[in-house]
Amino acid sequence: MIYQFRSKAGPDVIMLGDLAKRIFDILGRPLEPRGILTVEHLPALITALETAILKDLEERSKTQDEAKESTEKPKLTDRLGQRAYPFLELMKQAKAKDEPVMWGV
Repeated sequence: MIYQFRSKAGPDVIMLGDLAKRIFDILGRPLEPRGILTVEHLPALITALETAILKDLEERSKTQDEAKESTEKPKLTDRLGQRAYPFLELMKQAKAKDEPVMWGV
């Protein structure tokens, strides 16, 4: 499934279901076909996503250090920060302009 997140504060963000599910698991919210992230909840959601991105970077750094010691090539996988950046920016813009983020409407 494809999700289109909208806010009057910034451009729409389109995500495939797997990434949206991963992000919403991090945010501790169920991913439904329609929904809204209210202005009141945005600061905590932004912090949760930023924390998860930093944790992902630390884990990748450790994995790369271990890969340098072994002869195996590291596996190339997507970085959370790279994939979640547009959604994170939309939430930040929405928070700055006191606008909610909506999808499925």
